[in-house]
Amino acid sequence: MTTTSTRYDVAEHLRNEEEMQAYVEAAFEEAGDDAAFIAKALGDVARARGMAQVARDAGLSRESLYKALSGERSPDFSTLLKVVRALGLRLHPELA
Repeated sequence: MTTTSTRYDVAEHLRNEEEMQAYVEAAFEEAGDDAAFIAKALGDVARARGMAQVARDAGLSRESLYKALSGERSPDFSTLLKVVRALGLRLHPELA
């Protein structure tokens, strides 16, 4: 008997706006100073929404958006702001 497994993709489980928002909030809490971690979480939400549409809304190419949100590098802050805006999210500064 062989066991097959598939790679877990969180984007397949982000089904509504509330789940996506909670996921991004949790990523910000867990990330610390790791911008690539936040970028990866935003990428997961963008894939759940549809990367092509998010890329259009952010004014970026789909390919560059995939690279920026891969989690392999820290994208420019301006790119993250474009993605946050395209996803309909807002950042709320708060004193810790």
